[in-house]
Amino acid sequence: MLSILHIENIAVIESADIAFGPGFNALTGETGAGKSIVVDAMSAVTGERTSRELIRTGAKSALVSGTFTGVKPLYWLVENGLGPDENGELLLQREILPDGKNLCRVNGRPVTVAQLKTLGHQLLNIHGQHDGQQLLDESCHLGYLDRFGALEGTLAIYQEAYEELTALDKKIAELQMDEGEKARRVDTLQFQINELERAGLTPGEEEALDERRDILRNAADLSQAAQGAHFALSGDEYSAGAVALLMEAEAALERIGGVSAELDELRARLTDCRCQAQDVADSARDLSGSFDFEPGELDQLEGRLDLLYRLKKKYGGSVEEMLDYLERCQKELDEIQFADDALLRLEQARAKALSDAQKKAEALSQARTKAGKALEERIQKELAQLDMPKVRFRVDIAPVESGEGLNADGMDVVRFLMSANVGEDLKPIQKIASGGELARIMLCLKNVLAENDDVGTLVFDEVDTGVSGRAAQKVAEKLAQVARRKQVLCVTHLPQLAAMADVHFSVEKGERGGRTYTAVEELSTQRRREELARLTSGDHITQAALDSAGELLSGAEGYKKGL
Repeated sequence: MLSILHIENIAVIESADIAFGPGFNALTGETGAGKSIVVDAMSAVTGERTSRELIRTGAKSALVSGTFTGVKPLYWLVENGLGPDENGELLLQREILPDGKNLCRVNGRPVTVAQLKTLGHQLLNIHGQHDGQQLLDESCHLGYLDRFGALEGTLAIYQEAYEELTALDKKIAELQMDEGEKARRVDTLQFQINELERAGLTPGEEEALDERRDILRNAADLSQAAQGAHFALSGDEYSAGAVALLMEAEAALERIGGVSAELDELRARLTDCRCQAQDVADSARDLSGSFDFEPGELDQLEGRLDLLYRLKKKYGGSVEEMLDYLERCQKELDEIQFADDALLRLEQARAKALSDAQKKAEALSQARTKAGKALEERIQKELAQLDMPKVRFRVDIAPVESGEGLNADGMDVVRFLMSANVGEDLKPIQKIASGGELARIMLCLKNVLAENDDVGTLVFDEVDTGVSGRAAQKVAEKLAQVARRKQVLCVTHLPQLAAMADVHFSVEKGERGGRTYTAVEELSTQRRREELARLTSGDHITQAALDSAGELLSGAEGYKKGL
């Protein structure tokens, strides 16, 4: 559960520490006091999208941290080598900077926002007012049903088969061109293949040609340098070179060899020097001859490089890339010329893939039908507990009408139908449900879905919109039931919901030093009575309102004891 939420410089909240308790936690306050900011902070610390606009004016950054206790060994934690500390706590932190960057940590270890979001979804679910709009969107209904039936694995098996089918369709479409287009493409490919093959490209030749061109352009200087080095080392008939002088020095020391160990060592070193000098002289002589070239060689070389340059502009940035392009052209040409054979093989493979996809779609559809019946029963039971016993709820599963009756989600179109009044036909929810009915149906759906996951904390942000009177009391009782197995955090304006809470927080806005501040306070029993009276009667709180609030609290405590 979320035990402590720490907020710094988020909008009008300069600093706040909220110690949530197990069970049902309620947050109340005037409109605009900052209750939604607390929910925004929860969203931020669990990796949801946020904005730097949340940073309090004048602050360098905003920080939110959430301490979770009683965390189960979630797969994400095990996979990333993380887990609760020695106190059994898991700390999530997110710092929001003015440049839009985010610094996120889990138990002090840096993580990305995406990683924080993955973990956050396993710890806390936020159900806001917009969830009712999702219920109106029929494209969301299939996802709700699959979640309820735990059909994600069955769906993945089908989608793998469907992806194989669509991949074959793509290949077939690529080969199914008209004869005129095919002829034009063959001519283009044949021209390009011939041009590249005539060029006789060789891997690495451009680098070798560049090197040879540099040598030819500087051949005279290179030959003169090599000859000069050879002359200095070997000399000629008129002057001794370095090799001859080294030989004289070697001979002078050899005449008294064996007398002095030091001189013997010097002679050996001279011998090494003379041998190396002779090798260098021979190499310089050979190199000087290698710089000779035939007339016209440089022009031929320049012409070859110019051809490579023109081909690169058309087919790739290097010889290697052009050779890869040539291979692709040859492969495509073969595919077109033998398209009929390839099409036959692909059509046979597609027929097999279609059959496989249809079988897996049928298995998925059967599982959805079974799950749909179970969901109907569960929602009907939940609706009865929320004082809606005459409302009928139906999961309508119809076949996909387009193409071959398949799409990326299977062979089913799912939509939720309801009848709000006795004798009325079942119709799509968006056509007949009122705001209060939507809120209660969504609460039922979220409650049922939450039974199948390991998320320990559920956040309800004013999901009681449009609900009042007896219905509000039923919603409060339902949340109290949910809070017996999961932690519930609820932002509400209804006294019935606030009275049912195990822990009650007040969110109040004030001014200090010309700035707006929001404070979050856990209420004592007396303060709870006053807050409930305010929710009921407004700012003019009478003794009768206080007495009524006390009765509301007593009734809530009595109901919870019976759970």
